[in-house]
Amino acid sequence: MPDRSVIPEEIARITSQPRVYVRRGGAPRKGGRCVVYWMQRAMRILDNPALDVAIEAGNQLGLPVVVFFSVIPNYPNANLRHYHFMAQGLRDVAEDAAERGVGFVLRRFPDNSVEAFLEEVEAALLVSDENPCREPERWRKVLARRLKLPFWTVDADVVVPSAVFGRSYFLLHHFRPHLKAELPQYLVAQAKMEPAYAWNPLRGLSSYAVGQDLTAGFAKLDRSVRPVDSFTGGTHAAVRHLGEFLRHDLTHYEKTRNHPELKGTSRLSPYLHFGNIGPLTIALAVEKAVADGKASASARDRYLEQLIGWRELSVLFVRHNPNYDNWECAEPWARKTLVEHAGDDRPHRYSLEQMERGETGDELWNAAQQEMVDTGWMHNYMRMYWAKKILEWAPDPARAFEWAVMLNDRYELDGRDPNGYAGIAWAIVGKHDRPWFDRPVFGLVRPMSGTSIAKKIDARAYIRQNGAASGQVEF
Repeated sequence: MPDRSVIPEEIARITSQPRVYVRRGGAPRKGGRCVVYWMQRAMRILDNPALDVAIEAGNQLGLPVVVFFSVIPNYPNANLRHYHFMAQGLRDVAEDAAERGVGFVLRRFPDNSVEAFLEEVEAALLVSDENPCREPERWRKVLARRLKLPFWTVDADVVVPSAVFGRSYFLLHHFRPHLKAELPQYLVAQAKMEPAYAWNPLRGLSSYAVGQDLTAGFAKLDRSVRPVDSFTGGTHAAVRHLGEFLRHDLTHYEKTRNHPELKGTSRLSPYLHFGNIGPLTIALAVEKAVADGKASASARDRYLEQLIGWRELSVLFVRHNPNYDNWECAEPWARKTLVEHAGDDRPHRYSLEQMERGETGDELWNAAQQEMVDTGWMHNYMRMYWAKKILEWAPDPARAFEWAVMLNDRYELDGRDPNGYAGIAWAIVGKHDRPWFDRPVFGLVRPMSGTSIAKKIDARAYIRQNGAASGQVEF
């Protein structure tokens, strides 16, 4: 067994990878019995760079790896819908971890302390995954100050590590050349890291059964937003969804992607949000489909611009802007003109409660809201219209942003996510967009209307599909 009294050169090399952030340095615990991977955002065993780093470190130290997942009753803005989807995904994690040869321990509040678990299993070092959102980042910083052993985090849910760029970008076309320069290095299959040392749990080490109710006893959990049957959580379901998209929809993606009535997108955003599947897995599968003659290169390029370009631009936005989820992130030109038009007469005003129930006078908007409430997902084209109408109907831009975030995070399975926050910021306060033509209420922020959308899609079909409340379409 290797001597673990000093930091091996191979361990130091691991921490030099662009994906790895050293939250707390130092030598691994002398006499440590395992490497712990504290799984949070990347809830998967398949193609998980954070797990690979943990396994690589474990192999160098002569130690097994155990995955630790902690369930808390008050994850920010999460409700029963989100916990149910998460629980489904954790069943796949448990199954796939056993097949991979790593341990998996699930704990619930109040017996879910990461620090206590590290002592219980005598961990040599701790690895976790990155999450740029505010609260998870705070947890990592607090834990790093308290620990007495090395703590690394890994940027596991982007193709190109965010540290490579080190900044955000105003527009996608500013970001695109930098991304294009880096993609050849990162858009490649990664070698599967096999654990060299088997995990043999200590006698009496407890783990909550993945088949039991994860939310039992969580008295303050919002249970009013019910689970949906439109999506099943987990890596196995994500891989099936991906396969169906590649077989049936990728070849038509350029024509159907902006047609919400045709459902021509991959619908993988809930799985990306929960980390059930990684963007690299999807991107490489798309590349293979093109190589096999099942889709065109132009369809691939258009899809990857969404999956990698817009999505990773959104991650950089959230990582580098502390106001990513509120009005204060507005572009200066958008802020100025929105303030100038804040007192404009609005043709309609609706309360948050009316919007939440889908009781506006716009059937198309009601259909989009209903799709989100009923299925936990909304087509991206409709998300833009949905948010812009909230700006038009809310009392002021700040409340419009607040209401859009609240509804998005409450009902979307992919809510509480950089992609969602960037999309709302694009629609309401001009983030990653350019000034448009000055008009009432919107100022220079790009508007959208039901009339313009009806020229591009079959709006009536979309309304019928989503059983919207009665109203008029603003065509």
